[in-house]
Amino acid sequence: MSMDVTFLGTGSAYPSPTRGASAVALRCEGACWLFDCGEGTQTQFMKSQLKAGRITKIFITHLHGDHFFGLPGLLCTISLQSSPTASKPPMEIFGPVGLRNFIWKTMELSRSELTFPYVVHELVPTEDQCPAGELKDFSYLDGADSPPKEIQGRTILLDSVEGSYVLVNDEQFLVKAFRLFHRIPSFGFSVAEKERPGRLNAQKLKDLGVPPGPAYGKLKNGVTVVLENGVQVSPQDVLEKPIPGRKVCILGDCSGVVGDEGVKLCFEADLLVHEATLDDTHMDKAKEYGHSTPRMAAEFAKLCRVKKLVLTHFSQRYKPHLVSGEGEADDIRELKKQAESVLDFQEVTLAEDFMVIDIPKKKTISIT
Repeated sequence: MSMDVTFLGTGSAYPSPTRGASAVALRCEGACWLFDCGEGTQTQFMKSQLKAGRITKIFITHLHGDHFFGLPGLLCTISLQSSPTASKPPMEIFGPVGLRNFIWKTMELSRSELTFPYVVHELVPTEDQCPAGELKDFSYLDGADSPPKEIQGRTILLDSVEGSYVLVNDEQFLVKAFRLFHRIPSFGFSVAEKERPGRLNAQKLKDLGVPPGPAYGKLKNGVTVVLENGVQVSPQDVLEKPIPGRKVCILGDCSGVVGDEGVKLCFEADLLVHEATLDDTHMDKAKEYGHSTPRMAAEFAKLCRVKKLVLTHFSQRYKPHLVSGEGEADDIRELKKQAESVLDFQEVTLAEDFMVIDIPKKKTISIT
């Protein structure tokens, strides 16, 4: 199963001619999951090789405008480009408390009716995710009415034992959210592909006398078969070792994680996407506004032993290196050097708009 990540917006605060506002797309076998949706994300989709109509899930890290102001427009554009389908499952949207009401009211005020159903699942943050007094109570905004295409979603509380939020748990993926510290509550998301059965070993099948056909499928699916001669063959006899799943972790704005679960969920991730709004010389300012620098991101990546670190959410002062002038004071390449100075062998990449990163399948060793 192919898997890749496309960066649609890599700038902070607002979209600019050189960097769009925050948006990252994770694609698996045609389906598309979107992480954050800053202003102009729908235009970025049109400039990319992705199709917005294939989005099935949207994850919003926090409720700062540069991370979700593009959501109403994107939903309406997808609706305009789609035909009503009664059997289409609802688009799932995950984000902090308040997101559901924002979408409801936006659709109501703009008289927008979507051609597809959607459901908003809200994460309830904790007080230690932001400075004292900054956690707002949005319960007074809740209303009884909702747009006709809105399906009542879940209100997801922190699992006090695990220290995380379970968002998706199906046959292919386990998606969890974990807490980050920012000026307002922010979240990170861990997308873990589940382990897949290993391949059938052709030589073992031949040696055991298993005839080609339905028996192969049963063994692949974990079912023991009985041959005509009465011999039982179990999946363990002919299957190679299970194929480990891939893991992608995408963090919202933060100056650090809350609790230990973030490290656990990001441990040995194949790809970690972490903000680095300002370079290390502005670390005090970054922390003051709840942001990170390359060193801070790299220290977290090193602690988690991730394979690849991608820095993003840059201040608009840092132009992509292809358009920056030689000798400019705010050289984006310095941020890469700052992160690399902390890490041992992990790879560091500076995200740019429309950059695509493949997450290759993992391999197993054949049994003998």
